[in-house]
Amino acid sequence: MTTPALTVDPELKALMRRLKLGRLLDTLPERLALARQHDLTHTQFLEQLFSDEVQRRDSTSAGLRARVAKLDPSMTLEAWDDTAAITYDRAVWAELVSMRFVDQARNAFVLGPVGVGKTFLATALGHIACRRRIGVHFERADRLHKRLKAARLDASYDAEMRKLIGVDLLLIDDFALQPLDATETADFYEICVERHHQAATVLTSNRDPSEWLAVMADPMLAQSAVDRLKSAAWELVIEGESYRQREKPSIATPTAPPTPTRRRRRA
Repeated sequence: MTTPALTVDPELKALMRRLKLGRLLDTLPERLALARQHDLTHTQFLEQLFSDEVQRRDSTSAGLRARVAKLDPSMTLEAWDDTAAITYDRAVWAELVSMRFVDQARNAFVLGPVGVGKTFLATALGHIACRRRIGVHFERADRLHKRLKAARLDASYDAEMRKLIGVDLLLIDDFALQPLDATETADFYEICVERHHQAATVLTSNRDPSEWLAVMADPMLAQSAVDRLKSAAWELVIEGESYRQREKPSIATPTAPPTPTRRRRRA
């Protein structure tokens, strides 16, 4: 026997929309059918219905925060290929994923050679933080320094620095890939000093922290900044083959069509 399709009364639809619950209408017929099949109580039915809406709103909110934070939407923990031929300390990674380092205003260095997935893992941490309603900002180091230099020309420098200093989790990608001049070193020092023990910072770099001092113009400011960062930092060192090989296009081998069988003629 076929169960008749359940319809939602127009008056109920209007009430739900006035309460800004209109998106629940997308799943309401299915939820009503399940409630009938499983003999759910009114309370159990409402719990499932409101759970759908909470999950939808959380997902929408996290997606919006990720866009504002400038996170690559494809670099989430769910999309990470755990079969990649790379190695790293899983215990350290588990600690970072817990987000306790953000609560404790500590830092993290994601280190390793080119292509092993440093940016991917740092971005994945940013997405996790967004889902937990943590303020995040992601920026590549060279672009960050260019933006701060431009901000000096239009009198927006102080506002830009307040954003960088005040965000809960600051992700700086490809740090120390290029030499930092005196202005860039001073900006980096200011960010480190103001965020020290106040907010969490994640840096990805191809260089070991011991090499960072050599690429900064002012040795005194450089040492002061790096010392503050290192004193409260987890280090996740990644080694292995390039993770980007997974993005390389390839031509699928065509499957040969089955050979048709000929029917024998009857004598």
